[in-house]
Amino acid sequence: MASIQDVQPAQDQPKPKRPPPLVKYYLVLYNVLSALGWSYVLVCTLVHLFNLDGSAYTSPLHAWLARIPYLPAARKLFATDPAARLEAYLPVWAVPVLRRASTAYARVGRQTAFVQSWAALEVLHVLLGWVRSPLVTTLIQVGSRLYLVWGITYQFSETHSNPLYASMVLSWSITEVVRYTFYACSLFGKEPSALLFLRYTLFYVLYPTGASSEALLIYATIPHPGLGLSHSFTPDALAALHTYIREVLFLVWWPGLYVMYTHMIKQRRKVLGGGRTLGAKPKSQ
Repeated sequence: MASIQDVQPAQDQPKPKRPPPLVKYYLVLYNVLSALGWSYVLVCTLVHLFNLDGSAYTSPLHAWLARIPYLPAARKLFATDPAARLEAYLPVWAVPVLRRASTAYARVGRQTAFVQSWAALEVLHVLLGWVRSPLVTTLIQVGSRLYLVWGITYQFSETHSNPLYASMVLSWSITEVVRYTFYACSLFGKEPSALLFLRYTLFYVLYPTGASSEALLIYATIPHPGLGLSHSFTPDALAALHTYIREVLFLVWWPGLYVMYTHMIKQRRKVLGGGRTLGAKPKSQ
């Protein structure tokens, strides 16, 4: 799931040992490059969604017709497919954004997969003792992201035209730009209050948008009629097994979101509510 790893209050844990200089500089480099990589993904996604580079051409006739008051009501009456019905209830300016969201994979799919794949090094960092993150938590967070990148969006073409891919990538990229920047600063003993606030506030929005987009993308890959036992008759046993895995993951995603969401609310109260002194060194990664 889209995640922001928690930081335990300083008084609840012993003073951490400083990493060796070479390890410290490596971790700084890793976090800076990761922040830059996710910044690139974020900028590319925003440019694509809002057509900031002017790549999507809108004819003057189409722009003029969009201003005619009765046309939105007419679209609501004659829309047939679900996407058209959704567009009918959106403001005029949001319709092209939704349409471009459906092509976000073609624009940032490879970049997202490349940047996210480097997060596998975070498991190695924990195993080597270079960072103090829990191994199981790191495996779950990194593994779920890699599964979504390579096991879902890369394997199933139906996700390539799903606008939820764009909302997932936006949630990931905003989260990771803040997280990796925060880690890089903490390695130098700095903890900017603005980054600390964003790190423990953005999850209010980014957890629901990211995790729900992930879950619904998984659901989009489940064959009709959806959740159930009808897949046991498929001739491909491995495909049937993977379908069951996706069904289980879709079901557990929602309680998992609730657990993580409530946990982060508690952590925010500890960190920003007086339970932790600003400037205390957090987990570095």
